[in-house]
Amino acid sequence: MTTHATLHWRAMHQQDLHQVNAIAAIVHPDYPESPEVFAERLVLSPATCWVVADDRDQFQLHGYAIAHPAVLGQPPALDTLLHRCNPKSDCLYLHDLALTQATRGAGLGIALVDLLVRQAQAHGFDSLALTAVNQSQGYWRERGFDDYAGIDQRLCDKMASYDAQAVYLTRCLRNIGNPH
Repeated sequence: MTTHATLHWRAMHQQDLHQVNAIAAIVHPDYPESPEVFAERLVLSPATCWVVADDRDQFQLHGYAIAHPAVLGQPPALDTLLHRCNPKSDCLYLHDLALTQATRGAGLGIALVDLLVRQAQAHGFDSLALTAVNQSQGYWRERGFDDYAGIDQRLCDKMASYDAQAVYLTRCLRNIGNPH
């Protein structure tokens, strides 16, 4: 039995990808991505890919988060390979977050935002970005994200690759010190 007290984020490893893809299929059935997308993100930015594990069983995963450097306002479309991180990247983009039903309410989202802030600052970025789906905009706004002001047709087209309700959100980190 999993208890919230034993759940934590840890670095994602190659051998985790099978479970990551299985969790994605359950949590995000309307937003399918090929296994190659997750594998590529892990290779391109291993320091910003995490899984939720249980202290009592590190190999049974309960969620994941995949982030990578990106250019603000230029997220990848759904199910798109990057081939490389853009050398002009200026933000950390949360590509995907999925938590199993058993983990909801465990504070993992708050802990993830702390991880994202620390990694963005370590990369020298002053912004976070994400694409909110499944009516999650309110959740992310409560954690300091706002609608992106620079919306153009290219961004709208990329959001449409998710669905008509997808929203691109950003969080400025310029006035945030070290979160711990």
